[in-house]
Amino acid sequence: MKYKRLLLIFFVLLTGMVINSCKKENQSAIQMLFTGGSWELASVLVFNYTGNTLVSTDTLNTNCSLSQYFTFSTNGTCTYTHFDCLQQPTAQGTWALTANQLYLQSNIVCKDTTAAGSSKPFSYASIQNLGEYSLVLYTGDIQPNYSLTQPRKVIQYGFIRETNPQ
Repeated sequence: MKYKRLLLIFFVLLTGMVINSCKKENQSAIQMLFTGGSWELASVLVFNYTGNTLVSTDTLNTNCSLSQYFTFSTNGTCTYTHFDCLQQPTAQGTWALTANQLYLQSNIVCKDTTAAGSSKPFSYASIQNLGEYSLVLYTGDIQPNYSLTQPRKVIQYGFIRETNPQ
């Protein structure tokens, strides 16, 4: 009887060691959602504020015939095609999440229609929504502390997941 208990304890310990020794993914669930496919741009909204008062809202890219894709790879690289509805080579860069996984940081440089001719649109973007099929990022003046009299511009990028981009 004593040997049966020892044998049972041995098998339980052996089973626990085998289960715990399996290779684990070092990606979080949020990282897996980002890298699960390409994200096609669905909408771009610009919110203009004075302090915390909404002054106006603009919708951009309403007449764009180019598909824009933001793609994240598991190795920390990312690409963006046709940013700002411009026919251009695919922009490449790297991406990471902040420690609290609430913000996306990317060094991707995209050609755009600003006076400078290019920008880092997602250098620090707040993740407002992330699901299996939708991603909403806020960029621009998204700092939590701001002057109540200073104008701010917040840009909302809405993406849908494309499993088979064209």
